[in-house]
Amino acid sequence: MAAIVLVEADIHNPEIYDAYKKLTPATVEAYGGKFVIRGNPVEVLEGEWKHDRLVMLEFPDKKSAIDWYNSKEYQEAKAIRSKGSTAKFILIEI
Repeated sequence: MAAIVLVEADIHNPEIYDAYKKLTPATVEAYGGKFVIRGNPVEVLEGEWKHDRLVMLEFPDKKSAIDWYNSKEYQEAKAIRSKGSTAKFILIEI
């Protein structure tokens, strides 16, 4: 069963976040993942959206998504991201 990772991010330092964005694609691809949405503009149809960025990743399965998130390579990128933003990561099997 495929898995989606949704990310809501609030960027406090765009330069640091840009460094994170350069590191992340290779880590995602290494676990069979791909970007479905990567920072596209969000148009609110109902309710409120208070985040700077929305990202959606698709992985072949839940295990691949978890392995990616916990990988040494992504944890290095995450450490950089944490200096320039805050985020919520949500995992959903589809």
